[in-house]
Amino acid sequence: MSANPKTYITPEEYLELEEKAEFKSEYFNGEIFAMAGATPRHTLITSNVSRELGNQLAGRRCAVLSTDLRVKVSQTGMYTYADVAILCDKPKLDEKNNYTLLNPQLIVEVLSDSTKNYDRGEKFEHYRSIDSFTDYLLISQDKFHVEYFAKQPDGSWLLREFNHLEDTIRIASLNCEITLTNIYENYDLFDSE
Repeated sequence: MSANPKTYITPEEYLELEEKAEFKSEYFNGEIFAMAGATPRHTLITSNVSRELGNQLAGRRCAVLSTDLRVKVSQTGMYTYADVAILCDKPKLDEKNNYTLLNPQLIVEVLSDSTKNYDRGEKFEHYRSIDSFTDYLLISQDKFHVEYFAKQPDGSWLLREFNHLEDTIRIASLNCEITLTNIYENYDLFDSE
């Protein structure tokens, strides 16, 4: 019994396919991974974080970027779509595709059951190889819970967890803060009846 060998896709082939695709996919090590659609709560949380941090960063040379901008981890070759990425420097774009950001500073991922282990583990490992990357927010959509990883001067990462709506997350590298109340604003609109 023989299994069909996997077809290796080059980064160039992936980018070409992605330009024509009706849905987004991630890429790593010759494989393409289709992304599932977001839940209403996922979309709400992403919008809340983008709005709140965008308001605080207004007037500064920072950009809050949505899920539609691809991020490439140059050191590992992974292409992905972060839920929110913040850039506070001149953007570095991939020479193969200028719709692909190479230097995010803060990345936000809203967790789902199917991706939470990957977002905390292997994906975070990829992100940590980006020199400009200093802050990582992992936000649960099933309960009030945020994991905040901040890069320390020695290169290690400090984890702080927040579980109460009155909690405030201070992001020193951006000189801004966000409360869980802001992150989960209107969360109850999507309570099941």
